[in-house]
Amino acid sequence: PVLVDFWAEWCMPCRMLAPTIDEIAGEWAGKVKVGKIDTDKARNTSVEYKITAIPTVIIFKSGEVAKKFVGLTNKGDLQAALEDLT
Repeated sequence: PVLVDFWAEWCMPCRMLAPTIDEIAGEWAGKVKVGKIDTDKARNTSVEYKITAIPTVIIFKSGEVAKKFVGLTNKGDLQAALEDLT
């Protein structure tokens, strides 16, 4: 799976979620790819995936959206989704 965090510099909830995303990247290294997309710099990608609020975390499996979380999400929910998909 690939976990992508859609965020922006000015977004305080995004900043609060960042350490969780970093922890997941470390703990799931080798099993899950983790990336971050700045919605202000990648507007076309944000439109393509219908990002209407941030933070939004999308987990892809085989190139398709498998799970989408909108808003500040806890680590347990993200890990549970990753466990279901691996």
